[in-house]
Parts: sequence; structure tokens; C-alpha cells
Amino acid sequence: MDIRHKSKAISDDRKRAPNRAMLRAVGLSDEDFKKPMIGVASTWSEVTPCNIHIDRLADKAKEGAKQEGAASLIFNTITVSDGISMGTEGMRYSLPSREVIADSIETVVSAESMDSFVAIGGCDKNMPGCLISIARMNLPAIFLYGGTIKPGKLNGKDIDIVSAFEAVGKHNSGEITEHELREIECKACPGPGSCGGMYTANTMASAIEAMGMSLPGSSSNPAESSLKMEDAIQSGRAVYKLLNEGILPKDILTQKAFENAITVVMALGGSTNAILHLMAIAHAANIDLSLEDFNRLQKIVPHIANLKPSGQYVMQDLHEQGGVPSVMKLLLSEGLLHGDCLTVTGKTIKENLNDWPNLIENQQVVYPIATPLRKDGPLVVLKGSLAPSGAVAKVSGLKTTELTGPAKVFNNETEATEAVLNGEIVEGDVLIIRYEGPKGGPGMPEMLSISAILVGKGLGDKVALLTDGRFSGGTHGLVVGHIAPEAQQGGPIALVKNGDIISVDSKQKRLDLHVSEEELLERKRNWTAPNLVSRGLLAKYARSVTCSSKGAVTDDY
Repeated sequence: MDIRHKSKAISDDRKRAPNRAMLRAVGLSDEDFKKPMIGVASTWSEVTPCNIHIDRLADKAKEGAKQEGAASLIFNTITVSDGISMGTEGMRYSLPSREVIADSIETVVSAESMDSFVAIGGCDKNMPGCLISIARMNLPAIFLYGGTIKPGKLNGKDIDIVSAFEAVGKHNSGEITEHELREIECKACPGPGSCGGMYTANTMASAIEAMGMSLPGSSSNPAESSLKMEDAIQSGRAVYKLLNEGILPKDILTQKAFENAITVVMALGGSTNAILHLMAIAHAANIDLSLEDFNRLQKIVPHIANLKPSGQYVMQDLHEQGGVPSVMKLLLSEGLLHGDCLTVTGKTIKENLNDWPNLIENQQVVYPIATPLRKDGPLVVLKGSLAPSGAVAKVSGLKTTELTGPAKVFNNETEATEAVLNGEIVEGDVLIIRYEGPKGGPGMPEMLSISAILVGKGLGDKVALLTDGRFSGGTHGLVVGHIAPEAQQGGPIALVKNGDIISVDSKQKRLDLHVSEEELLERKRNWTAPNLVSRGLLAKYARSVTCSSKGAVTDDY
């Protein structure tokens, strides 16, 4: 074993005495200097329930590594809460936080010459941030998910954070009282864990397990369970074995592994954000993943999981029916997964699933392949005159899959939200929110608030909501995000005027602006890009980030 093993150098080289002196101060001994050093990258924080318990998981992962004979140190990186920042200026920092997480893990692991590491995440951007760092450094590593939250309970029914967002629209339309709104607010999030539906956190955790970068079952084991603590111990032990066996992330993160991830996301009805994040992880792993790969697999993978936001159930329900591995076992049996892909267990996907139980029979959470919710996947990449470089829609559960109507254009989410609440947006409208892309936002904010208000007001299937920004994994309705090129870069979305006719057709995968090329050229000549932010993180981000159609990465040089 000699991947980047610096322990021998520390014990043999007298010049490293100062290094050893400092490590003694944090609790290491002479024996530890002879062992490999395994880091534990923790995203513990009190700012969100998704991460409030991760300090305990980090301790267990450290314990597992030490059981195998390693020395281990915990270090932290940031997290932000998408749910708390939603609808505020703070949401502009959400997607950039993915890069901060990746950069900070790379910084600490590289600066401290760690041999391998466990990365633990809870909230949405933790998962791709951790995987980007893992792929970049290509040291033996494993991802550990903090786990899903329990569903809240109100009047005998399950509720969650999206229930709270949609309740704002219901209150605005007079459907519920202020007291009922407060009851939902107080009971939606009962404790630790990530948002409970097949939203972005659970989507990415499932995708990472499908890629083989986390232990079987760990993506669906709930946050508040003994299984999650066992996941942490076993992750610490597993990464030591990866180090011993010389198995690197790029041995696991192959083209086939990403196809497995896309397949599982389609089957589960995952978040549109998965497209952005999987492309960013693939970029870090030097895998050529494109929007066309998603549409290719979308045609052949059925949507079989009846999970929120468009379905009835949450991740804990899926766990109780067998979890993500049972879904993968079903997909594998139908020839929809590559079973020969290597995983962090040192075994293949097929070998991991051999002894895993099948889904429980006669349940309503996951449908049979023969009778799916949809015969194809619910994440669709659209192209057309409004989105030459692509756009993303999630069409699960939609009654209306196409709409042609007049544009009502807003240059920011705040003004658009006020228009919705004031009743200015009516059935048949195409609501456009622009200058919210990676550069123009800056930060490509999510727009769960306005989409949930539309649903709450009964307009979710009656109004098309289009943006160069993003949508939360909790969003549902006739919404299209990631429109590229974005407005800030002079894409067609920047040239739309109120009253222009726009067509959305998810079946034909088209998004078109019905304005002549001559008229658009004239508008382009009179268009000027707004000034970018001039200072701070968002200024650096806006100047380095790529188009959403490339994953909105910041190191594409």
C-alpha cells in the first residue's frame, strides 16, 4: 500500500519532527504515525435539520476507520439550507456552495496529505460538492449520506417542507386560514434529516449509491435510525479497505456508472437538479456526459416510484419497502442497469444486490416495471428556439404536458412572485423569470417558493413557468428550468417581450419562441447585458461559472 501514504515519511524523516509535534497536540501517538491517515469531511452545522446530526456520524466514521487500523481526523466544511434561503437573496449562494464544499475538501485533504477520506453530506449541495472533490483528487474515498427526515404529521396525514411552501399559496387563495398555515409550519419538519420526498438531497444520495460511491442501502436509511449509525461505522471501515486494495474513485466513476445513476434517478422520479450535478461530477471525473445522455436513457427507463413531490410517499416509505437497493435489483433484473460496475465495497453492483431482498410485494410505493407510472422517465431535456442549448423539465404527475400562450416577463423572482400573489398571472400564461442563471443570478437560484404558490393557487398545471434559474427537487407543475444560453449571456430568453407567444411541448421535447429571426436579431442589437456583481464570492462565481448545459462548473479551462 503506497498511494499517497505519508505516515512512513513522518516516522522516518527527522525533518518531519515539527509535523509530528503538531499532530501529537491533536491526539496522535507514535503508533498513529505508522498508520495511514483517513480524513472525515463533515458538513455538520446547526443551520439546517439536514446536517444537525452529522457530527455524530463523523464520530462513528472515525471510529470505523480506527477499528481497521487507521489514524483518523475529522474536519469540517460548510453547508447552507436551501429550504431556509428559498425565495430570498440567500438562495443565490446555494449552487456556489457546491463549489465551496468541493474546493474546501480538496484543500484540507491535499494540504494535510491525507491518504483517503470519508465525505459526509446532508443538504442538497453537500452531495455533489463531496463527489466533485472525490473525483478531482482520485484518492480512495467513500460518500456517506446523513439520511432522510421523518415525515411530519398533521391530522393523521404525512406532511413535509413542500407542504409548507404550498400552504402559502393556499392561504393566499383563501383555501386555508392563518392558523392552519401555522400548524403546517410547526409540524412539517419533526427532526434531523434531509427533506423527505424524492427531492434533491434524496435524489443525489440515490444517484451516488447507484454510481457505487456509497454503501448499499445507505442512501435510503433514515437519519434517525441505528442503521444510519452503522452506515457511518462501516463507511470508515470500507474506505480503509479501498486504500489497502488500491481502488480509486475513477475506477468506480465510469461512463456506465453515470448511466446507472441516471437510470435510478429516472425510475425514482428524481429532481431536475440531478442533471446539473451529475454533469458536474462527470466533469470532475473526466467523463464526457451530456444532456443527450439523459434524453437517451429517458426514453427507455420507466418511472416506477410513487414518491413526492408528484407522488404520495416519502423516502422513509421507500426504505420500509426495501430501499434503493431493492429498486436497483428490480432494474437490474430488467436489464436496465450495468451490473458489472465496481463499487466501494470492492464488489460489483450485481454482487452487492445478489443477497439484497426484493421489494415487498403488494405495496404502492414502487410500481412493477410492467405497469409503471410512466413508460419513460419524467426528466426531459427540451430544446428549441427559446433554448438552443437545452432546458430541463420534470413532467411526472402532470395533467398538462404542453401549453402555448402569451409571455409575461419578469427580470427577477421577487417581482414575479408579487404578480402571482396579486392575481396578475392567469390560466394559459407563460410566466418567464430571467436573469437568474449561473452568471446572471448570480448563482442560479431555485424557485420552489413561486412554483409552490402557483400549485397552492390551483395554477400548477394551468400556467407554464420558465426560467434560466433552477427549481427545487420539491417543485412540481408545468415548469421548465436551466434554459440555456441564459439571459445574462444574451440567450433568446433575454429577448422575450410581454405578449410574445411561447410553446412548451414536453412530449416533443420542444421549447419555442414564436418570433421571427429578423425580429430577434433586431432585439439583440438593442440589448445590453446587465452589470455583474463586482465583489465577493458571487462576483468570482459569476466570472468563472460555465453554462448550465455544462453542469455550471467553475474549473472548465
